[in-house]
Amino acid sequence: MERHNGEMGFAVNQRRRLRSAPLVWVIGVAAVLFCGSPARAQSGASTVQSETVASAKALTDHGVEAYDAGNNSAALVIFRRAAAIGDVDAMMYLGVMYGTGRGVDVDYAASMTWFRQAADAGNSQAMCNIGLLYFQGLGQPKSYRDALGWFRRAATSGNTEAMFNIGVQYRDGLGVSVNYAEALRWFRRAAGEGDSRAANAIGVMYQQGLGVAMDYAEAMRWYLKAADAGNDTAMYNLGVLWEGGLGITQNRDQAIAWYRKAAATGNEPAKAALKSLGLKD
Repeated sequence: MERHNGEMGFAVNQRRRLRSAPLVWVIGVAAVLFCGSPARAQSGASTVQSETVASAKALTDHGVEAYDAGNNSAALVIFRRAAAIGDVDAMMYLGVMYGTGRGVDVDYAASMTWFRQAADAGNSQAMCNIGLLYFQGLGQPKSYRDALGWFRRAATSGNTEAMFNIGVQYRDGLGVSVNYAEALRWFRRAAGEGDSRAANAIGVMYQQGLGVAMDYAEAMRWYLKAADAGNDTAMYNLGVLWEGGLGITQNRDQAIAWYRKAAATGNEPAKAALKSLGLKD
C-alpha cells in the first residue's frame, strides 16, 4: 500500500521528477512575471526588459544542459546568474541542488531561501517544496501545521502534488485530526488533475474502508486508473487483489502479471511478492 513518506516529495516541476532517496525533489517551472508599463514613455525599458527575460531564459537553458550532463559546478554558476536577473526556474534548480547536495554540500537554509524567492514570484511548486521542508523538518523544526499552510497555498494555485499532500495529512492525522472525508476530497481533486498517486490513494481508501464503505470493485477501478498512468504502487495493489481474490475471482496469472509490471519499475514489494510465489522478477 502507498504510504506518505514514500509518496510525498520535492520537485522542480510537476512533470520532471528527480529521485534522491529518500526524498523526491521536483523543480517547478513557472513564468517570470514582470510589471508591464503603458505606451511610449516605457518603450526603451520594455526592450531592455524583454532582452533581460530572454537572457535569463537562455542562461537557464544552458544551466539545464549542464545539469543534465552532470556538470554540477557549471550548472550552479549559470543558475545563479540567471536567478540574479529574475529567472524563477533557475531559483527552483538552485533550491533543489542545495536541498539534495548536488554539486554543493546539503544546505537546507539555502534551499529554503531559493524556494521562498520562487514562491514570492508565484511559483506553486516552490510553495509545495517549502511545505515539504517543514513536513520533514529539514533545516527547521518539523511542523505539520506550517507544511499544511504552504501546501494549501500551492493547491490554491493548482498544484496537484500539494493537493495530494494535503490529503495525506488529513488521512494520517498529521498536524490535523484524522478526517477521511476531507482526505478523500483532496485526493479526488488531485486525481481529477491526473495525479496517479492520488488515484492510488483513493483505491486504498476503498479497499480498506477508510471513510467509505469497503468496496473492492471501486478500489480496483481506481488502481487501474493509477496503473494506466504508470503508478507502480497501484500495479502492485492490483496484484494483491487478484492474488487474494478480493472482490474478484482469484487469479494467480493475473496477480503475477501485475506484480511483474510493478517489479519492472523497481517496486520492491512486487519483487517480494513474486519471490513468495516462487518466481523471479
